[in-house]
Amino acid sequence: MTERISVEWPDPRPFAGRDGRPIRILAVSDEEDPALSSAATRERLAPIDLIVGCGDLRPEFLGFLADAFCVPLVYVRGNHDIGEAWSPSALQRLGAPLPMIDGALHLEHGLPIIGFGGSPTYSGGPQEVSDLVMWARALRAWWSAAGRATLLVTHAAPKGINDAPDLAHRGFPAFRWLAERLHPPLWLHGHVRLTRRDRASRSAHAHGTLFYNTSGATLVELAPPARVS
Repeated sequence: MTERISVEWPDPRPFAGRDGRPIRILAVSDEEDPALSSAATRERLAPIDLIVGCGDLRPEFLGFLADAFCVPLVYVRGNHDIGEAWSPSALQRLGAPLPMIDGALHLEHGLPIIGFGGSPTYSGGPQEVSDLVMWARALRAWWSAAGRATLLVTHAAPKGINDAPDLAHRGFPAFRWLAERLHPPLWLHGHVRLTRRDRASRSAHAHGTLFYNTSGATLVELAPPARVS
C-alpha cells in the first residue's frame, strides 16, 4: 500500500508557474511495493512530478518507475546497492541516471535536494561510510544549502531520530548536526526496518523537520506556502 503525506513548503520559488499546484513526489526505498506494477494503481497516484529513491532498491525498479510515470528520477544508494548492476555503464544501458553526489546540491523542478547514500560501517561493505567521511560530506552540504529550504534524501537516518540501536541501523551523528543547522522541512530516509506501517511509526519531528521513513512507497505532496490575506 502506498502511504501519503503532505508537507507545506516554506519557499514559494519551486512553485512558480504551477498555479498553486503541489509538487508530487513518489518516494521509495528498501522494499518494492508490488502495487506499483499495476497500471491502475499508477493511474490513481498520478500525476507524479518526481521519483525519489532512498536506497536498497534495484536500479531496474527505479528505472521502471521513472519510465512508467515519465518523470525525472533522483536517488541515493543504500548499503546493499552493490555490484555490477550499479556500474555507470550498466546504469547507462538502463537509461537510469547516476545517483546524487553525496552532499552536493541538486535542483529538480526548482526544488533544492541534497542526498547522502550508504550506511554507517558495520561489516566493511563498499556502501558503508565512516563517521569521519560523513562529517566531511555534511559540512559540504551545509555550505551548499546556503540557508535555502532543502529536501534531504538519505539512506540512513540521523543519530537518535528514526534510527535503530543495532550497529547496522544506527544513525549518523553528522546528519543530526546538519538537521540542527539547516532545519529542512522534510528529511526522507530508508534503511530502518518497519514493524508497523502507520504514519506514526514512520515519522519523527525534531528541529522543525519531519523525518520520514520511506520503506515501501509514499506519495509526498509538497504544498506551496499558505498565502496571508
